[in-house]
Amino acid sequence: MSLLATYYVESEMSLVEAGREIALEESVGTWTQVHTSTDWIEKELKATVDSVDKDNNIVVVDYPDKLFEYDNIPQILSIVAGNLFGLSELKNVRLENLKFPEKAVKMYSGPKHNIKDLKEFVDAENRPLVGTIVKPKVGLSPKETSKVAYEAAIGGVDLIKDDETLTNQDFCGYIDRVVNVMEMLDKAKEEGHGNTFYAVNITSSCNEIVDRAVNAVEHGANMVMVDVITTGYSALKMISNAVDVPVHVHRTMHAAMTRNPKHGISMLPISKLVRLCGGTQLHTGSYHGKMHGNTKEIDACKQALTTEWHGLKNVLPVASGGIHPGLVANNLDGYGENCIVQAGGGIHGHPDGTQAGAKAMKQAIDAWTKKIPTKQYAETHKELKTALNHWEKSTTPP
Repeated sequence: MSLLATYYVESEMSLVEAGREIALEESVGTWTQVHTSTDWIEKELKATVDSVDKDNNIVVVDYPDKLFEYDNIPQILSIVAGNLFGLSELKNVRLENLKFPEKAVKMYSGPKHNIKDLKEFVDAENRPLVGTIVKPKVGLSPKETSKVAYEAAIGGVDLIKDDETLTNQDFCGYIDRVVNVMEMLDKAKEEGHGNTFYAVNITSSCNEIVDRAVNAVEHGANMVMVDVITTGYSALKMISNAVDVPVHVHRTMHAAMTRNPKHGISMLPISKLVRLCGGTQLHTGSYHGKMHGNTKEIDACKQALTTEWHGLKNVLPVASGGIHPGLVANNLDGYGENCIVQAGGGIHGHPDGTQAGAKAMKQAIDAWTKKIPTKQYAETHKELKTALNHWEKSTTPP
């Protein structure tokens, strides 16, 4: 049993030599020979090069099972993504993938809710979900936030979420926000608009984050949200264990690691770690939008989140970042129906307001689901037509 880590590597050394440097640095090695090493350490704990792909600058390192506390993700990351990024012999190195042994995966509970559960709650069994982010990011009071949420809900969205920068500021405390938003979502439901998720951002320090999650649920929240990169995977795991509602996972700050295709960490290992730790939904990038990513990488993330993995429940990918109704079909062609298409400005920036913007996004999804070209569908759906005209000259919103 072992863990395989895949790296993209650029170095003046051969790939095999570079792989050995990574393997030694991240397991038992140091810059010089030491007299404290033993035959057991060399035999049982020393990582080795499993394979190299010279055409693609890929090195796979085999890390022995005994190196890890598999139920301790900070410790795992300290090995597979530790000091190697600072090695002077390596010009560039990027962690591309992690292949966990089955026994490691089975140490984690994973998500409490799967894609089917989420889609049934909002009556979206045969279509993608549409979501929105309350805009502006910060500045609205709890009552103002709830009014925006209500307009979005009656316009047809399935999910309303806070932005990554809104937590518990004085102008919009998270408990008041939950109470006000859920009251308005209940009103929308009573008026015949069905269930709507609200993901309240409970991101905070380690001594408070679980309490915030529990308090939010006690005050009516039907989903919580966490910024996983800034809080850590252990925090996500604790939140998922502590509450029974779905956990929406935002990836703010990820691009500091994922954006450079030659150095850092791919979104793929992050996706796997989020699934292990119980995330229910995860932002994985858009095929078309202001933050679109590498198509192959998004495909790999989608597969890692949605396919069978030693019994763990699946995770719903989220396409977000500069998406408006004119870009919906482009993203759904990549993601398929098991995703959330999420828009902030692409809904609230609609010339006729939030409700019309939500309707336009839902109409764009309906068009794709019915296999009707978006522009053709817009001829009989005024909100969609207005949106397409508004953003027709841009592939992303201005």
